Amino acid sequence: MFPKNSITTFGLCLSLGLLAACSGKQEATESAARPHPFGARAYGDITRERLLNADSEPENWLTEGRDFGKSHYSPLDQINRENVSRLGLAWEYRLGTKRGLEATPIVVDGIMYTSGNAGRVYALNAATGEEIWTFDPKSDGQVNRYTCCDEVNRGVAVWEGMVYVASLDGRLFGLDAATGKVVWEVDTLIYKDRAYTSSGAPEVAGDVVVIGNAGADYDARGYISAYDRRTGELKWRFFIVPGDPEKGYEHPEMEMAAKTWGGEWWKTGGGGAPWDGITYDPETNLVYVGTGNGAPWPADIRSPGGGDHLFLASIVALDVDTGEYRWHYQMTPNESWDYDNTQQITVADLVIDGKKRHVVMQASKNGFFYVLDAKTGELISAQNFVPVNWAKGIDMKTGRPIVNPESKYTTERGFVALPSFAGAHSWHPMSYSPITGLVYIPAVNSSYPFVAAYEDDNPMGQKLSISFAKSAEMLRDPKTLRVNEGILLAWDPVQQKEVWRVSHGQGRGGGTLATAGGLVFQGTGGGLQTEGLSVPMHFSAYRADDGTKLWSFAAQTGVLAGPVSYEVDGEQYIAVVAGHRQGGDYYSPNYSRLLVFKLGGTAELPPPIEVPPRRLDPPAPFGTTAELTVGEEKYSRFCSTCHGVDAQSGGMFPDLRYSPTLHSQEAFDAIVLGGALTENGMVSFARAITPEEAQAIRAFVTQRANEAKQREAAATQAAAPAQQGHGASN
Repeated sequence: MFPKNSITTFGLCLSLGLLAACSGKQEATESAARPHPFGARAYGDITRERLLNADSEPENWLTEGRDFGKSHYSPLDQINRENVSRLGLAWEYRLGTKRGLEATPIVVDGIMYTSGNAGRVYALNAATGEEIWTFDPKSDGQVNRYTCCDEVNRGVAVWEGMVYVASLDGRLFGLDAATGKVVWEVDTLIYKDRAYTSSGAPEVAGDVVVIGNAGADYDARGYISAYDRRTGELKWRFFIVPGDPEKGYEHPEMEMAAKTWGGEWWKTGGGGAPWDGITYDPETNLVYVGTGNGAPWPADIRSPGGGDHLFLASIVALDVDTGEYRWHYQMTPNESWDYDNTQQITVADLVIDGKKRHVVMQASKNGFFYVLDAKTGELISAQNFVPVNWAKGIDMKTGRPIVNPESKYTTERGFVALPSFAGAHSWHPMSYSPITGLVYIPAVNSSYPFVAAYEDDNPMGQKLSISFAKSAEMLRDPKTLRVNEGILLAWDPVQQKEVWRVSHGQGRGGGTLATAGGLVFQGTGGGLQTEGLSVPMHFSAYRADDGTKLWSFAAQTGVLAGPVSYEVDGEQYIAVVAGHRQGGDYYSPNYSRLLVFKLGGTAELPPPIEVPPRRLDPPAPFGTTAELTVGEEKYSRFCSTCHGVDAQSGGMFPDLRYSPTLHSQEAFDAIVLGGALTENGMVSFARAITPEEAQAIRAFVTQRANEAKQREAAATQAAAPAQQGHGASN
């Protein structure tokens, strides 16, 4: 269920550095209701009528995707292809975190509502950035051990004077839009003994607020819940994966789904968690839910002898009033490659074969772009938008993928899959322009070698049943396919073909915004910037018709969230939340901000802070080959999500290669086994890791630290003659 910011492997959070911080509490501020800064208006006054006529008030951005269909398109054109070069920074708002930021703001009548990490909420004057109120749910920092991909939050929902947000630890809040005070709060987690979190934006659908959960990389059983938007009362719940048949079925579809599973899948949960990708369509009165990947990943391990594994990797359409099933379409039956289907679902009217069709569109993580009938789920068309090798195409008669038999990897035979588990497209919003008729996709062309593994029933850690040690071994083979390219892709959904593309090299592109000014806005994520890899971190504007870059802004940090456009007092603004793991370096300065631009903006960011270079000082390598293999496997499973692939930090947490605890097994064990940093969110892993395995992890990290030190020394030695020659010529 990885919301893939970059191609990383997984694990839990072992904060062994001196700056360990799984959770940084940020105090909330509240203000009494104050007069609306833009006249006699109510705060957060979004109604069904206003949203149905969203195009008549283009100055607002009323939902996560602006309109009911989540087009991520703005009808504003004051900023356009002719003058975008004059775009400048209007204001910034600092969010005070090193954690990932992924929210798309909402703007209602000059007030901006957005979220930060873990479910914090900010209400700001959209013209000036003045803070009106903030809210901190005070999420339990220890829940970070159940997060695959940082304590991110993808936004809020606003409706009739209320702001809705989900906290990382699974609570759903209804807040007063004028003050930020809690009106109601509910706990959405029904299995307290399993690993669940919440990171997606809630969806207001009629009289309910719909929210899903994450956890399909652990032991979750996916479900979606709907709560009364006024009171927080549970109205209905739909399960994605059937539970233990002996305990009965919650609704008829679970009995139907159980026939497509085998073995005792319920013991590991089965997965399917709908952590994002929820869209309400008032025309059909359906809510479309994108569902997650299987848990564990290999289908033959989680459910031997099973079939399609409904309703994994699907779009499921439910009646918004009752939660009753209407239809489903499964993109990846028998899913085995972490191809969750939680990507944005866009509703639109397209003219196909001369007829107007009301459709849902999705650029799926599995690499195919799907167009379905919104009312029935009928497959209209599907085509791969990046290279794909797990399937040879889609059979239009059956609607099923033509699966490549070689893609079924085992414990003995790996398979290098296209796309990788990072996906061809993940949570990053795509945009649809009714002017160009194109969809602008933050696409990724990537590969990864999958090898299965039978894991023990460990009470902690992800339950993926993947051998990262064997995958790493395959990656060390120069013959193994290695692809990793971020792409801004303009796609024709009617003709199902590429129109143009912009390559970001090894950097992932962020969410996109299309505007009536003939522009597409997108940021880049930065990725790892250590050991010689440098990827620009910019927020840019491109021509919507051919992809020509017209403007760019150096953001000082990765920009992956979805941009928005709005207007206040006749002036158009472009806004985006910026902040992504600090470019791969945990020790770099904090540049996480809300950036807002306008024509002629003259504000400037402070210059980047100079950070003195860090020095690797590991102890001498130790450990046998067998111990290092164990250390690599355990590190990958329990540590790498927080501390980075192959012991190289992705920026969320300290890089353990620099940790002074490498010099002392006692100090290392005090944290890993003794829980010395529990208050920081780094709990004891004594239930999951033996003392011998802790020593093996330390040996593995020490080995990686020495290898990095050798590379740095070689690079310094190679650069010295060139520098001497340059000095002589002057």
